[in-house]
Amino acid sequence: MLFSSILFLYYFLPCMAGLYVLAPKRQKNTVLLFGSLFFYAWGEPVSVFLMAGSIVLGYGFGILLETCSKAGTRRIVCLLSVTVSLSFLVCLKYADFLIANFNAITGADCPLLHTALPVGISFYTFQMISYTIDVYRGTAAQKNLVQLAVYIAMFPQLIAGPIVRYSDIAEELETRQHSFAAAAVGIRRFIAGLAKKALLANQLGEVCSVFRASEEKSVLFYWLYAVSVVLYIYFDFSGYSDMAIGLGRLFGFHFPENFNYPYMASSITEFWRRWHITLGTWFRDYVYIPLGGNRMGRKRQLLLIFLVWGLTGFWHGASWNFLVWGLFFGVLLAVEKIWLLSWLEKNKAVSHIYVLFLVMISFLIFHAQNMAEACSDIRGLFGVGEIPLVSAEAVYCLRSYALTLMAAVLCAVPLGTRLIEKASKNQVCRKLINAMEPLVLLALLLLVTAYLADGSFQPFLYFRF
Repeated sequence: MLFSSILFLYYFLPCMAGLYVLAPKRQKNTVLLFGSLFFYAWGEPVSVFLMAGSIVLGYGFGILLETCSKAGTRRIVCLLSVTVSLSFLVCLKYADFLIANFNAITGADCPLLHTALPVGISFYTFQMISYTIDVYRGTAAQKNLVQLAVYIAMFPQLIAGPIVRYSDIAEELETRQHSFAAAAVGIRRFIAGLAKKALLANQLGEVCSVFRASEEKSVLFYWLYAVSVVLYIYFDFSGYSDMAIGLGRLFGFHFPENFNYPYMASSITEFWRRWHITLGTWFRDYVYIPLGGNRMGRKRQLLLIFLVWGLTGFWHGASWNFLVWGLFFGVLLAVEKIWLLSWLEKNKAVSHIYVLFLVMISFLIFHAQNMAEACSDIRGLFGVGEIPLVSAEAVYCLRSYALTLMAAVLCAVPLGTRLIEKASKNQVCRKLINAMEPLVLLALLLLVTAYLADGSFQPFLYFRF
């Protein structure tokens, strides 16, 4: 079930919110859990049992960890729990990739498993692992199975994040405040994310589809595609994150931010402090720092950077282009750490161009079906292979989507936010903004509904991870 669908907006969400409001305080978590399981089972009726099994196992391991007193035993239990969680992920997401590459290297003919990938398994697996490790480090284990299940299965962030730490919402699982003001903030954030997805990401996705189907490739068309990919991935994923955070507020939870205008970064290091923040901090806190981080010399630090970014790429998908994408960033981060960071900080104009160009190259690798397609796309940017500079189809596509591209560029930078903040300092302007905001949000919702009713939507990109 997609957030950006008529079914979710006008059937599931109103019913879910109504039942939640009517439920007694002690039963709100139960209502939220069953609603979340229904939401997941709607598209993944079999996989819901796998998720339920993971929750029960994680609950048992957490209780066992808290009851163990010996450090060695606790370490074994923690490792066992993490291994079990990762085994589900590896078998379902990476088995065929590993088997295919084993066959290619050895000449063997081992049959592929062809297992279906459960939606959201990468996200809820990481949440379960973080819970287990936090309990190992001293956080109190959750004694209430329903509350732990709500943490893992809560529908706003279940499918594509943000990756919520147990410690982030542990208190709110026990007791949380509800108010009209908080609900209004949640609705505002949800509609903003919905507009990003339906009005920008979907249209930019159409540009990408038109490019792939075209037989009149040109340098202009490759650049149009590259810019569209960069904006499409951002608005698709950040739009989902906004919707998840907004829905969390609606039900009394404060989820962590996942994006902070990443295309304003002046280095790749800063870019990754602004992009998919919850994933980056997860790898930092549960892989990079525990293995030594910055504490064990430059060589160990660089080795860990490549390990973390190889894992980051591989987390996104069982394909060589994702692994190359992650290692590409690993190389850039290592180079910046050793040589470039101080220079980039002194040359802001050049540094922004540097970041945007390299991020664009990286997302061509990320969005491609394989490395051959990625290399072809990158060569096309520079006209390699006697590609014409301009084609009629590229010009037509540029004219057709020019307004969408301009709107996307403006929304990808904090210009509008800063103008509103500046205007709000004036009392008259602030009253006008407060009066206009509900009308603007309503207009956006109606416009999105019109697009969705017309069938103009695509699945979220990160659902496949």
